[in-house]
Amino acid sequence: MRDFIATMREQGRVEDIEEPRSTVYEAPRMASRTEKILFFHDLDGHRAVMNLLGDRRALAAALGVGERDLVPHLAAATYNGRVRDAGQCESGVPADLSRIPVMKHYPGDAGRYFTAGVVFSCFDGVENASIHRMMVLDDHRVVARLVEGRHTHTLLKAALARGERLPVAVTVGTHPLVTFATCTRVPQGKELAYAAELMGGELGVRTCENGVRVPDAEIVLEGYIGAETASEGPFVDITGTYDPVRQQPVIEFTRMYCKEDPIYHGILPAGDEHKLLMGAPYEPKIYRAVGEVTGVRNVLLTKGGAGYLHAVVQIRKNTQGDARNAIMAAFAAHTSLKHVVVVDEDIDIYDPYDVEYAIATRVRGDTDIMVIPGVRGSSLDPMRLADGTNVKVGVDATIVMGREDEFKRAEWL
Repeated sequence: MRDFIATMREQGRVEDIEEPRSTVYEAPRMASRTEKILFFHDLDGHRAVMNLLGDRRALAAALGVGERDLVPHLAAATYNGRVRDAGQCESGVPADLSRIPVMKHYPGDAGRYFTAGVVFSCFDGVENASIHRMMVLDDHRVVARLVEGRHTHTLLKAALARGERLPVAVTVGTHPLVTFATCTRVPQGKELAYAAELMGGELGVRTCENGVRVPDAEIVLEGYIGAETASEGPFVDITGTYDPVRQQPVIEFTRMYCKEDPIYHGILPAGDEHKLLMGAPYEPKIYRAVGEVTGVRNVLLTKGGAGYLHAVVQIRKNTQGDARNAIMAAFAAHTSLKHVVVVDEDIDIYDPYDVEYAIATRVRGDTDIMVIPGVRGSSLDPMRLADGTNVKVGVDATIVMGREDEFKRAEWL
């Protein structure tokens, strides 16, 4: 992570905050007002960074590709990077969360939250890694939001069924490509291999005392998840609204490993980095799915759609029905998707004005809008029904084949 920050600083993308700042509201508020990486040199006496992947340019820079080539590049992933054993985690001390500048982001939050902590777990030889928000309970325990049916929750259920605890290790401050990999739905147990692929083909990992493997990180917290639960929330999620209070599993940390003068990484809830890490991993999945039914050119989950609920899909039509097939493929690939707009190659999907132009000039409401009721939607959407279902809408904003000349836009010589 330090190497990435140094590279971004050379490109003028880092703003150093030398003056003392507070972990309570102040640093999060500052992060909400810029896309630059904010490097706090004195955040309640500690070093910290926010907006590490505050925009798509940062992700493209980390990957070494152009911003508009991001999705095709990621869609070509094979999840076959080499994970190299780098030995044991060393120099651990008893866990003490009071030594970490965990932030309270909004006045309505229930407490201080880890937001960029990657939870690595292993049970019966099966590994998993994913980000979970974690509310601090005391100096060695947090309560983590584990979405039911997701892999960490599944491994925990398997461990508890055997009367065991699930061993975990939480990393804070990994390279952003490692963090991105752990936010991506990959084949079971392939998070580290995918991270290695994104990092150039190889990734070193160390093994904690509880047997969990972790990559390089500023802070590693080692512990276990058992049967204990506690109230978690309210907490601001991706839509900028408060997620409700739930009973969630407690993680008890036993040891911690820190680099000298560690750099804490915090993600602003509902901020641009949160939206990028939550939504962008689905773009290559949608890209591959649409590519099975028509000529796909690019995919974008928009900021205005919370980086998660709205997609724009750019295609090259081969038949008149291709846009509708693309809509259905997109919904199948990303089941939390709520609205999708399909556009032609001449529309710039990164320009919301151009997308709106396509809707204004290429859509007829009675023939080009698909309304699909009673389907599974995102649990984060405030408009969801009590049973978890919602209504999805697909918009075919492509030119009617055979009438292309009528839609040709004027150009300057």
